[in-house]
Amino acid sequence: MVRINLKKLISHKDLRAVVEGAIAALDAPISIRNAEGVILLGTDSNIGLNTYPIYLNGDEIGWVKGTEKAAFIADLIGYAARTDLDKRTLAIDTLDKYEEVNFLYDFSGKISTALGVSEVSQLVVTEAKKLIDATNVSVMLLNERTGKLEIISARGKEYNRKTEIGPNIGIAGHILVSGNAEIVNDVLSDPRYVLGENQIRSMICAPLTTQNGTIGVINLSNSEPFNYTSQDLKLFTALASQAAAAIENALLHEHKLQEERIKSNLERYLSPHVVQAAIEAKGDISLNPTKRNLTILFSDIRDFTTKCEELPAEKIVMYLNEYFTQMVDVIFSQQGTVNKFVGDMIVAMFGAPSEVTDREKRAIQTAIDMQRRIERMSVPWIRDNFLTGIGISSGEVVVGNIGSPRHMDYTAVGDVVNTAARLQSLAKGRQILVSDSVYCATKDFFEFREIGSVIVKGKKQAVTTFEVIYQ
Repeated sequence: MVRINLKKLISHKDLRAVVEGAIAALDAPISIRNAEGVILLGTDSNIGLNTYPIYLNGDEIGWVKGTEKAAFIADLIGYAARTDLDKRTLAIDTLDKYEEVNFLYDFSGKISTALGVSEVSQLVVTEAKKLIDATNVSVMLLNERTGKLEIISARGKEYNRKTEIGPNIGIAGHILVSGNAEIVNDVLSDPRYVLGENQIRSMICAPLTTQNGTIGVINLSNSEPFNYTSQDLKLFTALASQAAAAIENALLHEHKLQEERIKSNLERYLSPHVVQAAIEAKGDISLNPTKRNLTILFSDIRDFTTKCEELPAEKIVMYLNEYFTQMVDVIFSQQGTVNKFVGDMIVAMFGAPSEVTDREKRAIQTAIDMQRRIERMSVPWIRDNFLTGIGISSGEVVVGNIGSPRHMDYTAVGDVVNTAARLQSLAKGRQILVSDSVYCATKDFFEFREIGSVIVKGKKQAVTTFEVIYQ
């Protein structure tokens, strides 16, 4: 609160000259005293004259003694005191506003660099405690799954971070629903108050409101009786507004990162275009077993077991990982789906879980690119020893989630799958063998050499087989 020192006031050059001039003009003995009775101007004479109070906003800050003419001097000094008080109050208000603006500006700069929800909320409680006197500060967010407010960040006395409050339960729950910030300087008499482990006496609670609604609340409280003011509420509400925007952005950032992680994990099993289609799909994508026409590709390294004896196991694993990385990249580039890895064997599908046009053509192009990619790999040992045979077949299969309730695989079963596996087992290193159905669908796009009818294990009838000729 701004106070006026009467002695300093009347010692001001301009005011003193006016007062002394008025005393001279009145031509009467006058003395001016402060509230403690100390003479500030004039002399103490036992003239038995009147005493006239000097008022400032209803309070007596001094007196003027003298004849009835002294009342004018008292009014004059009182006016000067009010003018000086207004100037001082204005200066302090201006300084306070500057400090508030400066604080919020600095807070905005700090919070803009924070990305995670935890980081943002920790900054909010730290800065709120600096801004307004409090023993406890907490940020509570609405959990969409449970429908309750949960403390995600707090500073103060033994805060229970597991505290959960529902809408319209407790003061915070009511603020969440109303969307209006409040001061509660006598918490214990408020019927909304729910007694918790940490007793409080006074508090301010503000909603964290965004364009999409209220996402939580921020609480600032004191364990002792405290008189929070409307100015405190104004500052706290401004801080809460910035905090809400920053927390919402942090939530969106975390959701985006989560989606990216999910997408990245999915892309380890499905081609990127299939993953993107699943993400953007408006309806559900069914993976229930269903009949569908697919093209199946099997690829396997010839004499891999023998090759493994030549190098330490760690080296073989390193080479295999490099090989699989390159092969999967080729499969995905043609919109194929990696069905599984079995040892050094790769099984890929074209046409599931989403339809793929020209699936036979894409499968053959994949096989050719896989063979060429091996020839260009940077590790000489891989180029010389990873000689792969590839078999491709197409037709109707059953594809979907197949397995037990405790473990399922998205895979395909049927005669077409078996045929592709048998053709792969017959193929020599760097050779690509395809069934008649694949040949008929692609004979205008690739060069083939007919192998003839081949008896394959598990089939009663011979399979007309073709070799893909590539450079």
